[in-house]
Amino acid sequence: MDRNPSPPPPGRDEEEEGEVAGGDCIGGTVYSKHWLFGVLSGLIQIVSPENAKSSSDDEEQQMELDEEMENEICRVWDMSMDEDVALFLQEFNAPDIFMGILAKSKCPRLREICVGILGNMACFQEICASISSDKNLGQVLLHCLYDSDPPTLLETSRLLLTCLSQTEVANVWVERIREHPAIYDSICFIMSSSTNVDLLVKVGEVVDKLFDLDEKLMLEWIRNGAAQALDQPQEDSEEQPVYRIVPCILEAAKQVRSENTEGLDVYMHILQLLTTVDDGIQAIVQSPDTGKDTWNLLFDLVCHEFCQSDDPPIIVQEQKTVLASVFSVLSAIYASQAEQEYLKIEKVDLPLIDSLIRVLQNMEHCQKKSENSTGANTEETKKSDLTQDDFHLKILKDISCEFLSNIFQALTKETMAQGLKEGQLSKEKCSSAFQNLLPFYSLVVEDFIKILHEVDKALAEDLKESFLSLKVPT
Repeated sequence: MDRNPSPPPPGRDEEEEGEVAGGDCIGGTVYSKHWLFGVLSGLIQIVSPENAKSSSDDEEQQMELDEEMENEICRVWDMSMDEDVALFLQEFNAPDIFMGILAKSKCPRLREICVGILGNMACFQEICASISSDKNLGQVLLHCLYDSDPPTLLETSRLLLTCLSQTEVANVWVERIREHPAIYDSICFIMSSSTNVDLLVKVGEVVDKLFDLDEKLMLEWIRNGAAQALDQPQEDSEEQPVYRIVPCILEAAKQVRSENTEGLDVYMHILQLLTTVDDGIQAIVQSPDTGKDTWNLLFDLVCHEFCQSDDPPIIVQEQKTVLASVFSVLSAIYASQAEQEYLKIEKVDLPLIDSLIRVLQNMEHCQKKSENSTGANTEETKKSDLTQDDFHLKILKDISCEFLSNIFQALTKETMAQGLKEGQLSKEKCSSAFQNLLPFYSLVVEDFIKILHEVDKALAEDLKESFLSLKVPT
């Protein structure tokens, strides 16, 4: 059976009544008010005091949902995507009914559907504001993050993301989450142990949105794991696991890597947000194991998965945001942990140079193709184009150039000789690198030419001739 079947057709009685039943329709829809009243009344009965006093023998039955009731509330779930229906549910105080069910019901399927309906209703600004202003409902919904049922967790995460995406109420939810430190443990547990890719992606989107909205909360979560590790005695480690934010993010990223590229993009952006604060960089590099795990995962992505030599150049358009995040994090690690074994120059510099130059070459190709295809377009259209994909490509170019310049500065004569021999520093690739690095990194390019002059004088002179702005004494 589908999780969220199509809405119900009008009943036979409604069809027979025709115009007489016209007043029974919800807004401009064909959905029946009376039918919806009946379903909501049935839900009220589920959490009524009489049913709440049922014996413990009935607990197993309470965990299951009657098939007819499930079909009906699934139809409400689907109907709630319509604004007229959502407003009608709001007027009928349906959120209060759902809150009662979430507070009392032990049925996972019923809880999932109720949160799902609230999630649909929250897509409409007026209703989202009403739901967000209800403190009691807010508390109940946040407690759903402690649930053990993946579908309920998925719908709760979807609802939270919807509210966090509405500017008028986002701060209300950020503050509520800050007031519940246990949410950190719950989310870290999901990221580190769940195999449900849909849930991992949605939880990642919530964390990404939270960190983007509130740096203070991000810092609290970064420090939370470190503080727990210091406070907890070693012998208690098995009973009370300590969750550090970075290993949990890495575990989730590995889980979604092969199945959901958008989810991987989300987790790479979370890592990038961490590197915008000193504590975040330290959370990555302070532990040698965590630093190595982060580096190895991201290094493998750029050297063996993203933007490969046999990919068409246009692939950079599809991968531009995740590449920007990955290069940004690698650059931060590279700059702060140069002495680590996993960052030894001869092991990482040449593969990274190869990947960075290929990305820059692909961006040049896309830019030329875009310029040719828009040659006949109006200036207004061109300006519109620049505000979309080109903006993200510019970010990727800026990050790539900064990272490449840092690697160039660390190159030794021996590594450069190896790069010339293996092809990572061919004339064509050096020219592409210089075209992108100049004029902002002219000193870096000049120093590169000086070292190259000692390794391959002819190539150095050739490159100097091609880039007249370089005036390096020989």
